[in-house]
Amino acid sequence: MKIFNGTFFLRLAVSVILLAHSIPGMFNNGISDFGNLYLNQIGFAPFGEFLAWTIKLSHLLAAICLLIEKYVKLASIITIFILVAGIVLIHYKEGWFVVGGGRNGAEFNFLLIFALLTIMFPNGLRKK
Repeated sequence: MKIFNGTFFLRLAVSVILLAHSIPGMFNNGISDFGNLYLNQIGFAPFGEFLAWTIKLSHLLAAICLLIEKYVKLASIITIFILVAGIVLIHYKEGWFVVGGGRNGAEFNFLLIFALLTIMFPNGLRKK
C-alpha cells in the first residue's frame, strides 16, 4: 500500500469535500440546527442532534481514513449509506440538480457515491 497511489487525487478530493461538509457546522451551530430543525422535525426526535453529530463526525473520520488510506472500504460503505439516506430523506424531493435546473438535488451525492465506489474498487469488479 502506497498512500500516493493511483487513487490519491480522488481520495484527496473526496476528503476535502467531506471535511468542508462537516467542519464548519461544528463551529457555526449548523450541525445542531440540522439535527434540531430538520431531523427532529421529520421523525428522528429526540435523537436528531445526536444523529446529525454522528453523521458529521463520520464524515470527518472517513476523510482521515481516505487520506491515510486505512479502513477505506469501511469508511466508504458508511459514507455511502449516509449519502443514500441523504438522497432519500432530503435530496430526492428536490430533484436531480444541485444548482441550475433545481436546488439541493441528488446529483452531488450520486457523484460522491460513485467516487467512493471507484476508490473502493480501483481495478473495477474483476474476478480473480
